[in-house]
This record gives sequence, C-alpha cells and structure tokens, in this order.
Amino acid sequence: MSSKENAAVSQLLALLEARYALRVLWALRDGHAQTFRLLQDSVGGITPNTLNTRIKELREAGIVNHGNDGYILTLSGQDLLKRLSDLQAFAGKWQGSQVKKIPMGK
Repeated sequence: MSSKENAAVSQLLALLEARYALRVLWALRDGHAQTFRLLQDSVGGITPNTLNTRIKELREAGIVNHGNDGYILTLSGQDLLKRLSDLQAFAGKWQGSQVKKIPMGK
C-alpha cells in the first residue's frame, strides 16, 4: 500500500474511531432519515453535544447529510456501510467462538 493509501485509511479510521461514530452510521443504515432526537435515541447513551460533534464530523467527511426529514447517509456513507456489512457476519462468528473459549464455571 502506498503512503497516500495508508494516509487515507488512517484518516478514515480516525474518523470512525471517534466515540459513537460507528453507532451513528449503524443507526442510519436502514436508509430512513432520522431527526436529531430519534437519532439520539437510536444510538443510545450519547449526549446531545457528542451527537452534534459526530454529526458535524460525518457531514464534513461527506458520509452523512441533513435533508428535509432529518439525517441520512450520503451515497458515500451507504458505500462505506456496504463495505462494513461483513462486520455483522464476522461479529456473529466471533462471538460464538468467544463463548466456546470461556472456561466452565465462570
């Protein structure tokens, strides 16, 4: 991977590593616009200030947009979630393997 590609991946990971960023994206995955309050409820446990910050960062990155009905993923955001969709299948397999590793009696 070139240094330019590494920088792009690092920049994207920094954006997604921010607290609640992935949860905001995941809450918007169904394609239905959500108001600020609904999005806050969908994410769960996020303060209004943190949600405002995440929305601002995701909008600046071109991943989330605000339309007439609320917040929604852009085409770029939809593409990102498609690429992350394998995470759900992996998480299920991984969780199952973690349960098997827990010693009996614990």
